Amino acid sequence: MRKSVIATCLLIGGLLSVVQAVPDKPLLLGERLFPCGGWAQVLIGMLYGGLLCHKMLDRKERPKWRKRAWLLFSIVFFGQFLVGLLADPRFLMTGKLHLPIPAIMLAGPIYRFEGLFMPILFISTLLLSGPAWCSQLCYFGAFDAWSARGKMEKGRFPYHKRMRYSAFFLVVATAILLRVFGVDGQTATAFGIAFGVIGILVMILFSKRLGKMIHCSSFCPIGTLVSFLKRLSPFRVRLTNNCCHCMACVKACPYDALNKEDVERGKIGYTCTYCGDCLSACKHGALEYHFPGLSPVRSERLWIVVTVVLHTCFLMIARI
Repeated sequence: MRKSVIATCLLIGGLLSVVQAVPDKPLLLGERLFPCGGWAQVLIGMLYGGLLCHKMLDRKERPKWRKRAWLLFSIVFFGQFLVGLLADPRFLMTGKLHLPIPAIMLAGPIYRFEGLFMPILFISTLLLSGPAWCSQLCYFGAFDAWSARGKMEKGRFPYHKRMRYSAFFLVVATAILLRVFGVDGQTATAFGIAFGVIGILVMILFSKRLGKMIHCSSFCPIGTLVSFLKRLSPFRVRLTNNCCHCMACVKACPYDALNKEDVERGKIGYTCTYCGDCLSACKHGALEYHFPGLSPVRSERLWIVVTVVLHTCFLMIARI
């Protein structure tokens, strides 16, 4: 465990040092606010990442700390966005503003025929940590997790497939039509905002009532992409023969990736994000992380290290 924490700190320090030292314009907010502030931010990131890794390695503590860290990231992200727009532009990343709605990562490049930074960043996270984007890296999903807190209803969300595929194709088709008909940017932005508002309503009307993250698992088009493209990563989470069908994992899964039918056939649903909440609930060791050439324990630790490093680096550069 200690080696994992040290590795996390060193990786965060190395990556953020490159971000601090190489670009001509300061990317770390601390450097923009006061001299040598960027290096102070690098140190803060290392300490934060080490603490989070230590807590995440404890299965009992993981669900609580994962949600805390994720919510912190979203608050910092949107907080800096609002301060940058309303008070001080130093809080914003240089370049064009990105509407902070996940669907825009898909629709934006289709509509503009440019702006591939976010899609490349998204694919990179899938390669490194699988679907961790939907459990700790997305700036929007933390609010769905907050809405879904509390007791879960039994059974799968009945409109799951219809909603997820309808939303996905609606976003793609709308972006193509806006491009084909030469619709101006302001109108396109209004469509994006409308989709974001609908997403918030899904959180309020469905996630809050069912105790499951319906927005992320059944509405968000990026979540739909993640559920299939996560196979690009070598990481996996699987049920083992130790499963006695107690269904404790079903109650712990916020992504609607486990129900009675899934457990009985020994296969986790495709909306799984490897968040690990189910492992903390299982008392029989029936759920394991897998990575080629590593034991389940080492695979789990590696996934946590990689995910915490990504999360912390995103947090330190959490601006539009």
